[in-house]
Amino acid sequence: MEHDDERVTERTRRAEAVEARTPHRADRPSTSEEDDAVEGRAVDPAVRAHHQEMTRTGAHEKGEGRIP
Repeated sequence: MEHDDERVTERTRRAEAVEARTPHRADRPSTSEEDDAVEGRAVDPAVRAHHQEMTRTGAHEKGEGRIP
C-alpha cells in the first residue's frame, strides 16, 4: 500500500537536481590555528596505501552501495 505523501514529487526532484549541481563549499575559511595544526604533518604510509587502494577499488564500481 502506497501513500501519496511517500511519493517523491516532481518539485522535490527538481530541487534535488539543483542541489546536486550546486558547488559545495566550506561554511567558513580555515582558521590560522587549523592551518598551523596540519602544516608539516606527515601522512602515515599505511593510511596513504589504504586510501589509494580504496580509491582504485571505488573508481571501478558501478551502482550505489555495491560491495565487490
